Amino acid sequence: MDAVITPNRSLTARGLVVLILVMTALDAALATLFVAMGAAPIPIFMAIALLAAVVALVASRRAATRRERIQVTAAEVRVVLESPRGAQTVWTSPTVFTRVSLAGEDDDESRLALHLSDRELAVARALSRRERRDFATALERAIARARLGQFQA
Repeated sequence: MDAVITPNRSLTARGLVVLILVMTALDAALATLFVAMGAAPIPIFMAIALLAAVVALVASRRAATRRERIQVTAAEVRVVLESPRGAQTVWTSPTVFTRVSLAGEDDDESRLALHLSDRELAVARALSRRERRDFATALERAIARARLGQFQA
């Protein structure tokens, strides 16, 4: 198994630029109105709020480029976080001893985790509850098949 999980973002890069431009234009129009009314300090706070919104949107966009790759082989289960800066392995465990758990399946916030002894790693956080449940089933099957393949070889 070699699964890549990416967050779903509906705002494209072009859409982000358009949104920021529209927000800036509205902010500038309102700032002009407030200055004309004699309320000069208000545009300063509006600019700070606009800057905070732009920083949040850009941070969200950057987070959307991160990917989580889960690989299951006969020898090991590996979780790699990939970002524009590079890939970083955050989990490696022998397939034979790796367990999968799905906690809170009935809640809105289900949690899919890999376990090895006392170590635990939450995975597939970008997926919806139903997708996470389906992915847990697929991951358990992949680990079971990998274990069988290891002992048959």
